[in-house]
Amino acid sequence: MNEHHTRALHFRSLHVPGEPLVLVNAWDAASARIVAAAGARAVATTSAGVAWSRGVPDGDALGRETAVDVVRRVAAAVPLPVTADIESGYGDTADEVATTVAAVLAAGAVGVNVEDARHAEGAPLRPVEEQSARLAAVRSAADRAGIPLYVNARVDTFLRGVGGIEETVARAGAYLAAGADGIFVPGVVDPDTVAALVAAIPAPLNVLAGPGAPPVAALAKLGVARVSLGSSVAEAAYAVARRAAEEAFTAGTYGALADALDYGTLNDLMR
Repeated sequence: MNEHHTRALHFRSLHVPGEPLVLVNAWDAASARIVAAAGARAVATTSAGVAWSRGVPDGDALGRETAVDVVRRVAAAVPLPVTADIESGYGDTADEVATTVAAVLAAGAVGVNVEDARHAEGAPLRPVEEQSARLAAVRSAADRAGIPLYVNARVDTFLRGVGGIEETVARAGAYLAAGADGIFVPGVVDPDTVAALVAAIPAPLNVLAGPGAPPVAALAKLGVARVSLGSSVAEAAYAVARRAAEEAFTAGTYGALADALDYGTLNDLMR
């Protein structure tokens, strides 16, 4: 059993209902090291933050090689398990998704998020059978690599406004049967709905949190196993850049920079 395999098993063990794994999503090596230094137990990437940092929009617009390169840099930067948000898998077919997963594993990841949203024309979500085949390909790729990859299947029913609890639970059941380990349902933080999903889905539940969401302790009481901040950290960081630019170009002052991490602290984190 090598270090990669051991790290993957450790990451799986962190998904405990009622004791959620909190993931402050990173988008490059620097943000990953900052999150790790703050006390993270694992590091997750945000596909949106990664895409924006590479000058493209979120939503399957990033190329596979670019996405994998970021995963490799993040995994090399921190001594923690890394789980990668790979959007829909960076491929039109299940075989192409398997190719992505093989590359992500080779880059050092021990977990992946795979979403069922579609960003092209047509229905907002992939048909259940199609998404199940893609998830089965993810599991097969991990099995061939000999790594117990944690497959977090994202169900975008609430995020896209195309289904409630019943549709979400049905999709979750199909995805688990296809090889997923956990279910990620972004777009819902209402305590009653979260509690209903926890009760109905026989797997660790991941929710997306941010301003306005219940605190981690409250989500823990509901039985949530994983809490992700998603793209919100990158959004906040880029908001600072915009405020600083607007202030410098108008008032000619620098107040937006007052709470910045100092040069020495950041430089030391990169050593």
